[in-house]
Amino acid sequence: MLDAIAEAEDISMSSVSFKALFGKGHIGKVPVILAKPQTFMNVSGESVGPIVSYYKIPLKQVLVIFDDMELPFASLRLLPKGGHGGHNGMRSIIKHFKDNRDFPRLRIGIGRPPGKMDAANFVLRPFNKQEREELDFTFQDGVEAIRILLLDGLNKSATIVNSKKTLKQLN
Repeated sequence: MLDAIAEAEDISMSSVSFKALFGKGHIGKVPVILAKPQTFMNVSGESVGPIVSYYKIPLKQVLVIFDDMELPFASLRLLPKGGHGGHNGMRSIIKHFKDNRDFPRLRIGIGRPPGKMDAANFVLRPFNKQEREELDFTFQDGVEAIRILLLDGLNKSATIVNSKKTLKQLN
């Protein structure tokens, strides 16, 4: 998703800082920092926490984007706050935010592993061609949702994203 945002908004993600691929730019007229942690997912807070601290970013202005096995594949859900839901990366981020959970998050559904497949193997496997195509559409919707979030606010963006319609259907 972050690559799709960077590409759509022409934000270079070529520098490495805070254990993350890092880029600064604008979405509309809103200045943004994009950071893609290069740590293991389970310790992504080691990257995100210092960025937020260094730039003194209010947590309500931090959007954490992460995969979620509890959501159907290629679906999006935007929430104003919440817990980690068993996601170790989110657990790490919350820990580095001094247990503050009051920050928005965009969840990207990856579905559950088939049969008795190990969850770790499932989340680390490459997507097949059909899944990749579905995700490309989801990422386009995610980029538009983030534009709406920044320009029109969380409530409007969440209402649209969480209605389960694609943003293309609304245009």
